Amino acid sequence: MRVVRVYTGDDNESHFEDLEIPLNESRYGRLSDLVPVEGVMFRETPSGGELDYHNAPRRQFVITMTGVVEVECWDGSKRRLGPGGILLAEDTTGRGHITREIEGPRTSLFLPLPDDFDPATWRVASQGA
Repeated sequence: MRVVRVYTGDDNESHFEDLEIPLNESRYGRLSDLVPVEGVMFRETPSGGELDYHNAPRRQFVITMTGVVEVECWDGSKRRLGPGGILLAEDTTGRGHITREIEGPRTSLFLPLPDDFDPATWRVASQGA
């Protein structure tokens, strides 16, 4: 299962990384290990909206349920996330990223992560996969 990570690099700028959540065979389908979260927030944003450079307010998963969002980093690289798209927002410092509502309204879930959550065991996804 693919996750787009946005994080602050050593250059104090936001960057993207594609991660693959390891899934294990289960009784019915494949299942990840439990990922601890601190709650859930629901959000609706209007079509055509734009939030200029900003940081993630906390480390969190942002799961797009409806609509399409575009996230842009300082170097002009962009990622679009539609229904079911998962963003791991970790750029809590530095310049941050731009968020644009491409199709909407967009509804999304925000799942704040505890400070000790470490996705280091998730492997970088291959570009062709």
